[in-house]
Amino acid sequence: MTPLRTILGAASSPDKIIALAEGDDPRIVEGALKARKEGVARVILVGDAAKVRSLLAEHDAETVDGIEIHDPNDSPHAERFATELYELRKHKGMTGDQAAQQIRNRLTYAAMLVHTGLADGTVGGAVETTSDTVRAALQIIGKAPDAAMVSSFFLMFYFRDHHTVKGAHIFADCGLVVDPDEQELAEIARASAASFKTLTSQTPRVAMLSFSTSGSASHPKVTKVSRATQIAKSAEPDLLIDGELQFDAAFVPEVADKKAKNSPLRGEANVFVFPNLDAGNLGYKIAQRIGGAEAIGPILQGLAKPANDLSRGCSAEDVLHMIAVTAVQAQHSQS
Repeated sequence: MTPLRTILGAASSPDKIIALAEGDDPRIVEGALKARKEGVARVILVGDAAKVRSLLAEHDAETVDGIEIHDPNDSPHAERFATELYELRKHKGMTGDQAAQQIRNRLTYAAMLVHTGLADGTVGGAVETTSDTVRAALQIIGKAPDAAMVSSFFLMFYFRDHHTVKGAHIFADCGLVVDPDEQELAEIARASAASFKTLTSQTPRVAMLSFSTSGSASHPKVTKVSRATQIAKSAEPDLLIDGELQFDAAFVPEVADKKAKNSPLRGEANVFVFPNLDAGNLGYKIAQRIGGAEAIGPILQGLAKPANDLSRGCSAEDVLHMIAVTAVQAQHSQS
């Protein structure tokens, strides 16, 4: 947990309750135990109660303060949740019987824990797909009233000896919005800047990425990025943002001095906004697999309350990190 602790510092939220939608997965249980040991958050393990208890017993942790087990098939909250879900979704044609059945779905149940205030945030996706995980969050938790859209980002950590820059960056959007238009790209930039400040307490320096730097190429895809930059600047004049920029001009001061002399970022960006999901998803995976960065995400932004998506290839350490991030988001969303 050292890299995450270095960045988040005193922002940990041990009083927050995070619902883990796949609580009968071994990685989730191990991650939950790590979270309790680190004092990161309290957790609810959602899943088959017998399986959860068996997994806890493997760690000699049958009873742990700050860990609850909720089985959607045998929950005292089921009737209340079904009623609440029906009220939320009846305008879409959901019946009462369908709501009662849907509550047995672990993603739905975990999202309802957050919706009803029994949990402060939720984490899923270790087993379920991203589309199912995000759909449950959107349908039940919903978009924040002041958010233009829901998008995602990865929190990238650099702490190895070969990393010339240590610390954290944000890469967005790498997991959700496929082909944002210029307005959406501007909103992703603004939301990602706010997320960076929330999670690191540092000033965001936003680079709008392209295959062109400061007009070095002419193409509609370049124009989209430059216009998005102007939209974001107009909405937030104090936001430190520049684009369009190639990655090296945003990341390497010596390159920035040659390619983008007038850039306020000076090659020291910490928030990188990719022009589409192709570029963003490939970029974070290259940084992770070849560059050795630690990637936490996809983390969702723009929801009324935190809900985040793990990779199906996640480790227990990844689960721990996502619990911590979700707890910090919950702390700030209520401040």
